[in-house]
Amino acid sequence: MSSSQGSSPIAQCSGPGDGLFRKPRDPAMAPRHYRTPRSLPDVCPKEPTGEGRALCDGPSVVADQHRWTVYNSKVNLPAALNDPRLAKRESDFFTKTWGLDFTETEVMPSFYLPNISREHFSSYLQETAQREKIHERCKNICQSRDDLSVPTITNNHDKARAELEQVPKIFMKPEFVLNDPATFNAVLPWSHFSVAGGKNSRDVASSRLLQEKLSHYLDVVEVSIARQISLRSEAFFHAMSSQHELQDRLRETADAVAKLRARTAAIDRIMCRGPLQALRDALTRNNCIKLHNKLKLMAAVHQTQPTVQLLLSTSEFVGALELIATTKEVLQQELQGIHSFRHLGSQLCEMERLIDKMMVADFSTYAQSDLSRPFEEDSQVLEKDRLQSLVFGLLRQRKLDFLDIYSEEMVRAAKNIVRQCVVKSVSQISEIDADAVRFHEQMRLMTFPQWFDLLLDIFEHFILFLKRIKATLSVIRNVVLEVLDSSQRSRLADVSSATNHSDGRTNEDEEEEESEGPAFHSGEAELAYLTHEGLFISDALNEAEQRSNASAHAQTRAQTCTDACGSDSASATTESSSSREHNSNTTSSLPIGGAAAISEDVMPSDLELGRVANNVQELLYTASDVSHDRCVKVLMTRAKDGSLERLSSSEFVCLSQAVESFVSDTEELCGRRSMSLRGALQSQAYRFVQRFHEERKTKLSLLLDNERWKQAEVPAEFQDLVDSIADGRITLPERKPAGSEDRKPSEFLCVDGQKYAVVGTVLLLIRMFLEYCQCVNDIPSITTDILTRLADLLKHFNSRSCQLVLGAGALQVVGLKTITTRNLALASRCLQLLVHYIPVIRAHFETRLQPRQYSILRHFGHITKDYNDHIAEISAKLVAIMDSMFEKALSKYEVKAPMPSACLRNVCKQMAKMHEAINELLPEEQTQMLFLRINASFKLYLKRQLARLGVFNDGGPQNGLVMVDVAFYSENVQALRSLERLDLNMPEIWEQKR
Repeated sequence: MSSSQGSSPIAQCSGPGDGLFRKPRDPAMAPRHYRTPRSLPDVCPKEPTGEGRALCDGPSVVADQHRWTVYNSKVNLPAALNDPRLAKRESDFFTKTWGLDFTETEVMPSFYLPNISREHFSSYLQETAQREKIHERCKNICQSRDDLSVPTITNNHDKARAELEQVPKIFMKPEFVLNDPATFNAVLPWSHFSVAGGKNSRDVASSRLLQEKLSHYLDVVEVSIARQISLRSEAFFHAMSSQHELQDRLRETADAVAKLRARTAAIDRIMCRGPLQALRDALTRNNCIKLHNKLKLMAAVHQTQPTVQLLLSTSEFVGALELIATTKEVLQQELQGIHSFRHLGSQLCEMERLIDKMMVADFSTYAQSDLSRPFEEDSQVLEKDRLQSLVFGLLRQRKLDFLDIYSEEMVRAAKNIVRQCVVKSVSQISEIDADAVRFHEQMRLMTFPQWFDLLLDIFEHFILFLKRIKATLSVIRNVVLEVLDSSQRSRLADVSSATNHSDGRTNEDEEEEESEGPAFHSGEAELAYLTHEGLFISDALNEAEQRSNASAHAQTRAQTCTDACGSDSASATTESSSSREHNSNTTSSLPIGGAAAISEDVMPSDLELGRVANNVQELLYTASDVSHDRCVKVLMTRAKDGSLERLSSSEFVCLSQAVESFVSDTEELCGRRSMSLRGALQSQAYRFVQRFHEERKTKLSLLLDNERWKQAEVPAEFQDLVDSIADGRITLPERKPAGSEDRKPSEFLCVDGQKYAVVGTVLLLIRMFLEYCQCVNDIPSITTDILTRLADLLKHFNSRSCQLVLGAGALQVVGLKTITTRNLALASRCLQLLVHYIPVIRAHFETRLQPRQYSILRHFGHITKDYNDHIAEISAKLVAIMDSMFEKALSKYEVKAPMPSACLRNVCKQMAKMHEAINELLPEEQTQMLFLRINASFKLYLKRQLARLGVFNDGGPQNGLVMVDVAFYSENVQALRSLERLDLNMPEIWEQKR
């Protein structure tokens, strides 16, 4: 056997430092020539070494049967690694030759070694189960011969042991060597012998005794050995007989093996060497093609840096980033481990960081140039392609804060817009020295028309500013949405392709199982020759064909990468995708969705892209807010000295309309309602309303204090004003040029077919509350403030007129001699005119209020009630005047001739004067009602006087005289205009006689 061919128990080291052990040569084999031991071949089934002579590196049962190879070595790898003669085990035994990643690589299980389980031994266990049961049963029933002679064997063993104990222990020790002086002296104690050269009888006796003792020890050991041999004699002789039989069979087997090897050598020489050489040539050709493609790919990668620099010189950031990403992917997948490219990855990363900084700086420059360019340019978006490229590159590098840069530039540009507009306006005003006056003071020194023109110019520039920002942000948002849509579509495509790939692999595996199964179990005598990779020849040829196709793909990929380095980055992406496809088809180390995984790692997630899109819209809102804030500063700078509060109503209305128009335009443009400018205008409007109201209230107070309560003529413009109110136009009409129309004033104010005699103050008051209504039309935001101020104005007129007329305050203020009935009637009629217009004013304000603000309209109800009470008090005052006259006159009434009496003549005269005073002022119905109340008072006092005089309705002479006076009274009263049909009911003067 080969294992018994003179192998030494301790291998010899081949050299002082290589740490490998080789088998010593057999002297009989010395003349033969041995091949130098080579490194073990690469036996990974899926990773060919690419060497042309790789097929003959393994042991061959045909050519190498008579020569020693590395596979005949009896020193295995664990023995070499655990060499006890080395002081310290080498920790870099593998890594110093094969690289640092060798020990970390996980060894894939072999595809050609089946997984052995218990099921593979089931048939054997079934065949031997019955014999095992019989064996166990016989072993339990039959006892061995050793068991029968246990006492005898025990006795003999004890006796032999006792005899062996007589032998000194030193002979039994493993380290017993007579070369050792100590051992020799212990076995042969020469100290007992004489040192002198002569032999005496004592020395002879001692030597004989020692010889006999040693002979006895030898006999004891030989007897013990013989006894042990006798106990195992049967097994010994059986082994000897079996050895002869085994030698005969080995001789026959050696002859058969020699014949088989000779026949196999002939087959190898005739049939195998040619095909194997052809296969080696095919593998060599494929390896050369692969090497050529690798070199072309390396040449293309080598041109990456110059190409990136060329792209950066033209601001093609996206193309440069794509080329860098493609190159890094090729380095990781195709060119990994190439020593000349060991620093290229870090250089590409550094270039990528440099591109990040360049893109941020370029985007900042773009934002400055876009927001600072003159507004006279027609183009909305500046260099649209450049902007799209920058945004895509920033998104690709996950620089999602680029909108903050645009926001900062936007705030800076808004400030510059205001400054430029102010400088432009000041340059056109010669009265303002721009060098001597500060920036904010320049706006305060302008007149209102000049400042208003400046404000309109600022508004116009900000509208153009927002349109430009909206167009730019729209381009950015479209790029973000396109990237988001592309990411979603690529993810769906990757999922579908992964599903199709897994289904395709399943079908291929099933087809292979169906095709290989019958061939494996068939009884056809097919020759199968194994290569060093464990493949059959037919499989190796198929693999070579596949590799040739793969080399064609690699050549296309290298050409594509070369074109990418020379022209554009889009082809680099195509090369990357083709390389990924090739790797996914030829190797199993890359995932199927590698491209999708890489793109997902590079590009932001869908959530981040959605957040960026929302931030773009928020940035547009921010632009609107910034514009409003800058306008607020302009407004507040002008209002700092109170100049806005001193504006006329028309000027403030113009300002309010301009602001509302700007706010509406920005809201329509940006889709958001900014409140800062409206709030600033609202605060100014509140101050304006307060001053507006105070001016008119003061004016009304002055008019009332100077009012003499005489009927005033009504100019035509006031009649037109009232007519416009009747037509539903509650606004101030435009002022007509003087002399355009020469119409005479009228005595009365005609309202809805009724004539109103009014004083001049009321005419101006009507114009005043129309001014309030006009303010509400022009400035809807101040509706509630105007309403409360108008209510206060109406209350002030009511209270002040009451003080002047009913309270007789006009006597001291104006210097009237007395408050006449005509004054009272005129005041009543003025109040009635205002009561007529209160519902009109209320309806006008109600259309301008929100439903939740309707509660404020209750002020008009209170005012109407106060006015009606005032009118009733005036009527009562008129009746009271006549009451005092009746009481004074009728207290002197006497029933005696001549008739009619002087008392009743005086009463009728006073009533005629009363009628003359109020008839033209009050309408007919009110005059009749007033005289009915006066008549009732007259009857009351006359009745009392008749009762006091004792005159009754008894038909006597006195009764007749009274009836004559009553008839005179009735005729005079009913002779007054509009009192002809007045029912005086004079019989009520008679008190029934008891």
